[in-house]
Amino acid sequence: MTPDSTPTTLAKTRAAEPDSVRPAAHDAQAALAAHAVHVVPKPGGFASATVPRHLARGAVGFGALVASLALLPVAGWVSLLLAPVGLLALRGCPMCWAIGLMETISAGRLRRSCANGRCELTRPAK
Repeated sequence: MTPDSTPTTLAKTRAAEPDSVRPAAHDAQAALAAHAVHVVPKPGGFASATVPRHLARGAVGFGALVASLALLPVAGWVSLLLAPVGLLALRGCPMCWAIGLMETISAGRLRRSCANGRCELTRPAK
């Protein structure tokens, strides 16, 4: 251990740091608690830009999954190549698609506002 890295030297160095170098996590929390903050909802990871686009993705995805199983007796194992196409269109799984549908429908309909450490959902004015 070098003389410069003793605990008292490190504590003195941190105390001498300007405020711009210190983490501002406490300051950000204080600012959020002191002022009302309106957060615009961002589309989630599974949401599409529009509902018709999301429904089209669902039709392609579910269609490819059903076709991969329905064509199995006719086309054999080759028909299973449609399954990854269906999963890609659904972004992983049918539940992921359903979650994305809910996110797409609700995008922009509710706003979260926080004031004095209390948050609530409100409808935006039209």
